[in-house]
Amino acid sequence: MARRHQPRGKFQTRGYRKAQRQSARLQKKVARQRTDTGRRWAKAVVRDHDRVAVEDFRPRFLAKSTMARKAADAAISATKKALVEMGRKHGRDVRLVHPAHTTMDCAWCGARAKHALLLSERTYACSACGVVSPRDKNSARVMLIRAGWNPDGVEGVRPGQALPDLAA
Repeated sequence: MARRHQPRGKFQTRGYRKAQRQSARLQKKVARQRTDTGRRWAKAVVRDHDRVAVEDFRPRFLAKSTMARKAADAAISATKKALVEMGRKHGRDVRLVHPAHTTMDCAWCGARAKHALLLSERTYACSACGVVSPRDKNSARVMLIRAGWNPDGVEGVRPGQALPDLAA
């Protein structure tokens, strides 16, 4: 289109208009592919899980940053919308969690870290209770707690319950 573009004030050529239609057709195809991929992913997640907690991520603030195109390419909002829609359709509990400070809060005691963690720091160490856990697992537990659910422990047992006696 750039090669066929006429200066301002002149009519665009037939080649430019044809290239414009081609570009619009390609963009529409890509948008449909992203929507389809998001819906397939959402259906798989909803089919495999009874309850889903997801960050209520709003990518509007990314429009002012260099991440804008990446966020648009990932179709974050459309995928989240598809997940909520599929959850309602299949009778699953999908809850949106406010994303603020999910990586800074401790999932066990609720204390917040005094400073923001760098992305290179992969473990979360709570200064209040001393718990050390992988950063992503801590964040996932925080999201489950904010959704109002008591997350399972590592052993598959809810906190506060005794482990099954395997010797008997």
